[in-house]
Amino acid sequence: MIHCQNCGQDNSPQSNFCRSCGTRFIAPQMKQTDNNYEYSPPRPYSWKTDEYQTQSDARKPRTINQVQPLMGQFPATSPNNSIQPPTYQQPGQMTQGYRCPRCASQYLPRIERKISTAGWIVFAILLVTFFPLFWLGFFLKEEIRVCPVCNLRIS
Repeated sequence: MIHCQNCGQDNSPQSNFCRSCGTRFIAPQMKQTDNNYEYSPPRPYSWKTDEYQTQSDARKPRTINQVQPLMGQFPATSPNNSIQPPTYQQPGQMTQGYRCPRCASQYLPRIERKISTAGWIVFAILLVTFFPLFWLGFFLKEEIRVCPVCNLRIS
């Protein structure tokens, strides 16, 4: 029988909690065995174990007495190898003070390329008249400006 530390009631030896007050027993009663095996629980996992220890000493600074010159010479830039400025697809007239007519956002519109009306007409005519080249109409495309916020087509 196990006496409860909280209320003093007697409980069965197999129970881990008191039946009257619900208090967990501090040391559960273990059956005594005759084997000489001693159990020790494994070490808890921690980043501070020996295998993860690092040196906490400060690193020694390296001093540089003299600046070392570069070994190779860079080739002179020729007109063929000149650096080009980046190019953008955004139109120049819309970069200053642009506002969407519907939502008044100042984000520049994105440019989408879609098959133009003339492309659909060429597709339909070639589909009826000369079937092997009907796909040529898909190459006739136009640029459409669309507001990125409200998806309005801007003409």
